[in-house]
Amino acid sequence: MPTPLLPPTILLIGASRGLGLAMAGEFLRRGWHVVGTVRGTARTGLHELADAHPGRVEIETLDICFADQLAALRQRLDHRRFDMLFVNAGTTNPDPTQTIGEVSTRDFVDLMVTNALSPMRVVERLEALVISTGLIGIMSSGQGSIANNEKGMRELYRGSKAALNMFMRSFAARHAGSARAMVLMAPGWVRTELGGAEAPLAIEDSVPRLVDVLLAQPGTPGLRYLDYLGRTVPW
Repeated sequence: MPTPLLPPTILLIGASRGLGLAMAGEFLRRGWHVVGTVRGTARTGLHELADAHPGRVEIETLDICFADQLAALRQRLDHRRFDMLFVNAGTTNPDPTQTIGEVSTRDFVDLMVTNALSPMRVVERLEALVISTGLIGIMSSGQGSIANNEKGMRELYRGSKAALNMFMRSFAARHAGSARAMVLMAPGWVRTELGGAEAPLAIEDSVPRLVDVLLAQPGTPGLRYLDYLGRTVPW
């Protein structure tokens, strides 16, 4: 008898709540196996999702800002290969209304480490676990677009996502011969803890379409900056 095909697997970094948790649920609905990360040991929505889908969700612990935790995760997963790596983890500063001149040095450093440096460390450290025809993606934001910034506001957050975009372009340039697809994803302004109650999109409006976009990318090597409708976002 032929060996049954294994389901595709995503390594989803930052899957305990919000967009990451919704992405985990959407990939499960599409028949994928999910390896998702959470911070700390507290029970999260991902644990509930794992209980509802026995054998299809694995939970790993990772705070992306701690290099030792990332090294340990890399070692634990060394024998695994994934169809997709997606880094969702990110945050904003305590007062996003501040101009860049008002932001404290500590808040600046913290946000740049969390939103720009740490996601790229994850990509650099884990990219070898992604199959040669797979996808590497990171959750960026439309607010990381320099060309589209005509109103200012949320200046530190914008800057951290623009920096992330630049670092990922550098990564893609260094891997120009790779057959992997690479995506910087702008999910739209979504009602989450980060997006706030005034955001126009529900998670249900964004995430299924976002996953549609991701699943359409393998087989198209190179880096793209796309929104949840598949439209190219200006750099």
